[in-house]
Amino acid sequence: MHFHEVFIEILMLLAISIFVIGIAKLIKQPYSIALVLVGLILGLTETPFFEAAENFITQSNVFHAIIVSLFLPILLADATLKIPIKHFFEYKAVSFSIAFLGTFTTFILIGAAVYYLLGLPLVLAFTFAALMSATDPISVISIFKTLGVREELSTVMETESLFNDGIAVVLFNISTVYLLSYIEMGVAGLGSGVLLFLKFVIGGSVVGAILGFVTSQVIRLYDDYPLEIAISLLMYFGSYFIAEHFHFSGVIAVVMSGLIYGSYGARVGMTESTKININSFMDTITEIANSLIFLMVGLEIQNIDFTGKWMLIIWAIVIVLIARTMSLYLSTSLSSKIPAKWKVIMNWGGLKGSLSIALALSLPSSFEGRDTVLILTFGVVVFSLIVQGLTIKPLISKLGLMEK
Repeated sequence: MHFHEVFIEILMLLAISIFVIGIAKLIKQPYSIALVLVGLILGLTETPFFEAAENFITQSNVFHAIIVSLFLPILLADATLKIPIKHFFEYKAVSFSIAFLGTFTTFILIGAAVYYLLGLPLVLAFTFAALMSATDPISVISIFKTLGVREELSTVMETESLFNDGIAVVLFNISTVYLLSYIEMGVAGLGSGVLLFLKFVIGGSVVGAILGFVTSQVIRLYDDYPLEIAISLLMYFGSYFIAEHFHFSGVIAVVMSGLIYGSYGARVGMTESTKININSFMDTITEIANSLIFLMVGLEIQNIDFTGKWMLIIWAIVIVLIARTMSLYLSTSLSSKIPAKWKVIMNWGGLKGSLSIALALSLPSSFEGRDTVLILTFGVVVFSLIVQGLTIKPLISKLGLMEK
């Protein structure tokens, strides 16, 4: 089939996505979940009309490239632009505690449990743990936007997801490439692992900070919102790919550049007209990105064989939920800023999403246990998006945490 025919089918899938979003918004339900369900149906029914498009976008390299390299910087950019800076600084200590201490704790708990309780190989166990150790910002932010959650709580969750997403990607890289060699090195290996982690995070932060500051200075020269939008997109993608080129964290670079640009840059270089137009542009592009992302998550079911794996998936779900609970309460235990009701929502709202699947798909076919990682990851993600996603709104309402 020619590329233009595949392109037409992808446009049809986009049309279906937008239609589903419209219906979901009419009935006031998170559209991400509706899209996953529609994607599951399309994947299971093997609709002939969309077969070429489904085969194209669910190839592992295509899925990974689209979500990680194209959509993720856009969605992170939108989140950093919209995050309320006042609440960000007010809750930064506890947010970073959840993002760093919470992510590490979750990683260790899941990896150890999967290794000892489920009997999976060490590298496989901690690779899965890395995929499950962070909330996916694509999922969390898109769902929370539809729920009318109190701004302070939403800010804490968005800050956590922005940073721990980058940390999870770093842990994933370390687990898949360096884990066994570091274990064999003993204490020296632990030190090497810590240094590598710091290199990823600090390097990404420096790249993002420099580009965020420089871009903020550049836009001071103009009052031309189409040009400023183009410059901002260049900054976000530049941050990601420059950091990745130097083997730093591209995700951390995007977050850092976005936070500086969205606070300092907005203050010194943007008129009100520019702010409105940039926000409108980002709203539109993120809606399109989300519409394809969550549909693609559902479509991925056609590539996965669940035969004989159901008990393993159930145990994996239980382990992930318990690890999230333990790590969240540990990382917030020293703060009096987080009420008990918030912790309930933050715990149940720690959704997993498309980034986890994209990273799992990026594993080479030679990776031992790749199919098992993919099956467990997909099972947890679907449970997370559908079960947790559909129940979080009534839970928020019951606890009285809706914006008045």
